[in-house]
Amino acid sequence: MRTIPAAEVTRAVRALCLQANRHLPDDVRRALEQAALREENPHAREVLRQIRENCALAAATGLPLCQDTGLAVFFVTLGQEVRVDGDLTAAIQEGVRRGYADGFLRASVCHPFSRRNTGDNTPAVIHYDLAPGGGLRIVFMPKGGGAENMSRVTVITPAEGWEGIAAFTLRRVSEARSNPCPPVVIGLGVGGSLEQAALLAKKALLRPLDDLHPDPDLARKETALLERVNALGIGPMGLGGRTTCLGVKILAAPCHIASLPLAVNIQCHSSRHAEVEL
Repeated sequence: MRTIPAAEVTRAVRALCLQANRHLPDDVRRALEQAALREENPHAREVLRQIRENCALAAATGLPLCQDTGLAVFFVTLGQEVRVDGDLTAAIQEGVRRGYADGFLRASVCHPFSRRNTGDNTPAVIHYDLAPGGGLRIVFMPKGGGAENMSRVTVITPAEGWEGIAAFTLRRVSEARSNPCPPVVIGLGVGGSLEQAALLAKKALLRPLDDLHPDPDLARKETALLERVNALGIGPMGLGGRTTCLGVKILAAPCHIASLPLAVNIQCHSSRHAEVEL
């Protein structure tokens, strides 16, 4: 049985908070560059230029990519042959406190009724999975409020099928317009139960934009829906153009014969995440 000190987890989480909020993942930067080459709308090209300039400035100065440094969401995979010497959850929360304080990152967490700010961006949202082996993988996603507010969970009838899923997604993007700061990334969670669909949709946002779904049918559906979303013409920051969305990613799970749970989780163009293996 391998042992990891809780202090090591806290140090790693602190570093993830700083990394994710300052440096856009390579796949997202590449997608923005490719979008700029395809764009014909002058307003869209200018917005994409400013977004890319902002990314470069954040990396160079250590300032955050966005003033909304997000709700701290973690996906933690714990090996069955490893233990943390201490309280794993407390260690992650402490890492968030230190990372957000040391990086001068905005504290955005408040009580749902009083709206009183907790002051240190905790508590973070932590999802745990168990896996074979002796590793500990921590994935951090700072999720901004503007994009999260545009996300939705529903249950459609099985008879609606893929066209029902596509129609709900397109309607959601059309209603959201510029609010989630497009070009967006769309995570679709399909199947499972109501809460599982929501979790799948958020996990889908972690897939690289340039990957290909291992299921050929779902790969085709992702590509086709991406084309339909971009045909809406909303464009970067809602100013028109060919680039409303950088990618559509689907994660699916078996569901009850009487229902078809569906979650649409929208992420802004600053699709931030970072991970570490301990």
